[in-house]
Amino acid sequence: MSIAKILVVEDDAELQEALVDTLMLNEFEVISVSSAEDALVALDDDIGMVFSDIQMDGMDGYTLMTRIRAIKPYLPVVLMTAYGTVEQAVNAMKAGSVDYIVKPFEASVLVEKAKVYFNRDASNEDDFVTADPATQQLKSMAKKVAKSEAVVLISGESGTGKEVLARYIHNQSPRAKQPFVAINCAAIPDGMLEAMLFGHEKGAFTGAAKAMPGKFEQAQGGTIFLDEIGEMKPDLQAKLLRVIQEKEVERIGGTKLIQLDVRVLSATNVDLKKAIAAGEFREDLFYRLNVFPMRLPRLCERPHDIAAISERLLQRHCGTTRVEPMISAQAMRKLIKHTWPGNIRELDNVIQRALVMMSGDTIREQDVLLDDELTPSSVADKATIAVSEETASEEGRDFKPLAYPLDLKARETQLILDTLKQNAGHRQKTAEDLNISPRTLRYKIAKLKELGVDVP
Repeated sequence: MSIAKILVVEDDAELQEALVDTLMLNEFEVISVSSAEDALVALDDDIGMVFSDIQMDGMDGYTLMTRIRAIKPYLPVVLMTAYGTVEQAVNAMKAGSVDYIVKPFEASVLVEKAKVYFNRDASNEDDFVTADPATQQLKSMAKKVAKSEAVVLISGESGTGKEVLARYIHNQSPRAKQPFVAINCAAIPDGMLEAMLFGHEKGAFTGAAKAMPGKFEQAQGGTIFLDEIGEMKPDLQAKLLRVIQEKEVERIGGTKLIQLDVRVLSATNVDLKKAIAAGEFREDLFYRLNVFPMRLPRLCERPHDIAAISERLLQRHCGTTRVEPMISAQAMRKLIKHTWPGNIRELDNVIQRALVMMSGDTIREQDVLLDDELTPSSVADKATIAVSEETASEEGRDFKPLAYPLDLKARETQLILDTLKQNAGHRQKTAEDLNISPRTLRYKIAKLKELGVDVP
């Protein structure tokens, strides 16, 4: 049984009934209404997802989605339309829907979308998870620079979340409702990168069967993110420099200059100043990109982020298929002590392994399998952790989450209830005090209500 409910907004009574029956047969709880106005009334903390028709009398689905995004930016909205065109799909995604479905559709398509998006956090601006003072300061700085048109260069090791930061800047900017187009310069062969960036006309080269706009054109009015810019070859760097300086692009094989209104964000995991000294990167392009430099620290340099990011990863991987587990104090200590050479990508792998290995409702230390667990050097680390756990056990015998996971759950419940009471039931303040996301708090409160707990 689902903890939250799906809200179906459909003015065709027969189709509404079919949608509700299909979702309920797949163990979703459903609320259905016949208008966008009724949907806004039904919208409460128990709703975990919305399916809405676009064409309705009164307020249409696009307007409803805009209203929902303003009130509950984390709530996933999937639009349903009988007029499925590329233009409508683009407009829907720009406006904030997570997806759309073209009528008529098979029941399996509806169920698939529900499984993908139900109870997921759709608020992109919250994807840049920070809890450490270093990254909180960086997030504050990013929010300020987002309001400007400054070109930003994000540096940091691979896996530190550079694209997530770039998306946060875009989502906090006046361009937020316009396209965010990302391209990894290292992932595209040199011969294709120019055409991908700048576009090409029909017949411009072998295989160019039709004209195609490039990434810069696709980002018109919005933001383009050039990831791994340090991997770009010098000859293409010169062309990129001209596009950025002149704010215009010419497709390969074309003669027409296309004026651009695009903000440029870029990222690199290499030292560009060293690349300049080695003749591998143009100095003039560097200074054009480096108007506002931002550096993302390695994960091990921001230990307070580890718990917050782990929680977000658990939310992502548990979805609706399982209850989100807790992480024991010993397991969290092990995560924090690790050096994380693979940064957040490595942490993501470890969390997924833990979900496979765990039993019960708690991730324990033995469930945390690091990449170097079987290397000889890890033996000393394991001994150190064992000593630390023994010392911790002697200093706090009343708290034994590994031996008594139910006691740990009870402690969590009491902490949530006490904090809610202290904040007079205010969910947002309670989530902030507990250092968890509002979505996680709502999930845990819903679970407590199912168990019959009186929640403030």
